[in-house]
Amino acid sequence: MTETAETPEAPDVDGRVADAVPENWVDTLAPAWTRPYLRLSRADRPIGTWLLLLPCWWGVLLAAASTSFKLFDLWIILGCALGAFLMRGAGCTWNDITDRDFDAQVARTKSRPIPSGQVTAKQALAWLAIQTGLAACILFTFNWATVGLGILALLPVAIYPFAKRFTWWPQVFLGLAFNWGALLAWTAHTGSLGWPAVILYVAGISWTLFYDTIYAHQDKEDDALIGVKSTARLFGENTQPWLRGFLIAAVLLLGVAVIAAMVPAQANVLALVLALAGAWGFGWHMLWQLRQLDTEDADNCLRLFRSNRDAGLIPAVFLAAAALL
Repeated sequence: MTETAETPEAPDVDGRVADAVPENWVDTLAPAWTRPYLRLSRADRPIGTWLLLLPCWWGVLLAAASTSFKLFDLWIILGCALGAFLMRGAGCTWNDITDRDFDAQVARTKSRPIPSGQVTAKQALAWLAIQTGLAACILFTFNWATVGLGILALLPVAIYPFAKRFTWWPQVFLGLAFNWGALLAWTAHTGSLGWPAVILYVAGISWTLFYDTIYAHQDKEDDALIGVKSTARLFGENTQPWLRGFLIAAVLLLGVAVIAAMVPAQANVLALVLALAGAWGFGWHMLWQLRQLDTEDADNCLRLFRSNRDAGLIPAVFLAAAALL
């Protein structure tokens, strides 16, 4: 089958989504019958899985750095990776079910599986149930406090798609959902929720406000036409100062979380320095993004948004080094 040019206005005739990563594994390797469902889960755009996973890794690695690394932490790290893939897919499926009428009116999203007719809403609901069920199987391998937190996580996930209809700050609701893993993974290691995890959670929310405001600038014109709210529309030409504030908040809170976890535990001084260096490197990457940002260039916004995988990996690597000392 001949493929057409990959543009938002004219999606590929084989069902490819306009903003998918070029030559991704879904479009090139997955069996044809699975592709609409994998696209519904954004498996062709892995950045969302990374952004959901990285706060999980922060949580378990900070907990390990403040106490000691346990063999079970390897399962927490792997289980969170599998769970992030499944729950990101479930969340995107839910988002596309609730937003199917909006998506049909936006150039970048009208090629998604539901508005383009690849999948019906009922089929999407069934796929949502399958993904959630598999994620639950992973969740129940952890302690009961973690299971309870995992169930509570469904609340912000359920609310998020509706947030842009009633608030200019839907990115806050995305942050509440996407950073829940920091609470969950900390608790999976320690057996109970602690203040360092809560501070880490708020740091992650500040980071989400940073990167998702950049992302939302891609759609601000279409969003204005159909009445969808976002921080990109709210901040407008004042986006840079707001993003600078989110950057500062994310880095400071990440540093405070490290200190709150490791100092009372009398952690190794070198481990503490390494963990704080991770927060410092994280901030420098965000500053680089800010200097590169052109909010009027959609390709620039998407590239910088995707670069947040690397930003989030920086503290994860340093926390891992601290945990192993």
